[in-house]
Amino acid sequence: MHRKMVEFRLAPDDLSAIRFGLSPGHELAHAVRVLARPQHHPLQWGWLRSTRRQAPRAAFELLRLVVGDEGYMPDFLTSTPDWDLSPGDELDRLRRADVGPMRVDLGKRVLRTSDDEQRALQAMAEDPAGTRAAVADAWEELWDAALAPFWPQVERLLRADIGIRSRRVTTHGLGAMVASLNEAVTWGSDAVRVRLAKHEEVLDCAGSGLVLVPSVMSRGCAALTERPAQPTLFYPALGVSETWTTAGADLSASLAALLGEGRARVLLALHEPMSTSEVAGAGALAISTTSHHLAVLRASRLVDARREGNRVMHVRTPLGEALVGG
Repeated sequence: MHRKMVEFRLAPDDLSAIRFGLSPGHELAHAVRVLARPQHHPLQWGWLRSTRRQAPRAAFELLRLVVGDEGYMPDFLTSTPDWDLSPGDELDRLRRADVGPMRVDLGKRVLRTSDDEQRALQAMAEDPAGTRAAVADAWEELWDAALAPFWPQVERLLRADIGIRSRRVTTHGLGAMVASLNEAVTWGSDAVRVRLAKHEEVLDCAGSGLVLVPSVMSRGCAALTERPAQPTLFYPALGVSETWTTAGADLSASLAALLGEGRARVLLALHEPMSTSEVAGAGALAISTTSHHLAVLRASRLVDARREGNRVMHVRTPLGEALVGG
């Protein structure tokens, strides 16, 4: 198959033009595709075995109609990815999405379908406000049943991937990090290029930059290029195997055996920057005990500390992210 190329052009030597983000909406949309065509997603069979019977049928069928089984995916399902974007934030943005772009996105799906599916999508495009509410309700219902129970494992894998990529930038340079994202992604002449099956475009990212977003549910690359959306490249996260859903259940015990129960609690609690007292509360530990564990973890280069105003905040290092996401 002849593949096309999307090229994200960046300002020369502008490291700040590239940042990382998370996208719960992208994960859920691809979870719909996994449920629809499990034979194409062998790395998700463990998740499917645990989830398929719990997936609410009506919500799944509505989202499958909007998402489609492959190819183009409506942009309104995924807001601008961000480091701190939570599933609740994503759902709130969907409920407030501009109906104008939604109508355009649904129109694109109409052109890619036929018969009953096309007529259903056309009716949805003619009532974008009603469609927005119905899709958001289905999003919430399917998320709660299919992805919420596994989100801690998914988020650990995503943040571990980002930690490893960030470390590669500092040790090997931006080009080497970009080239390691996926075999379809290359770096050269101040541009990130990705080979795709059907999409071809050259996009000037100067002034807006490019967001790189790892994905557990999608095993291929995808590009978001249409303004006003932030230029975004989705790529497969590291460390995803058929057993990723069960790895999280054993993670606490494994880390406790390796680090000790207290330090394992502290490391797992640091899914975001926290003060010592916040870590103590999250880990159900005394502040003095928490301070001791944090000191040991810092000495082991699993945790780092930085000052934000009057507070010292603790954060997992790339090594710590990799250990937790492993």
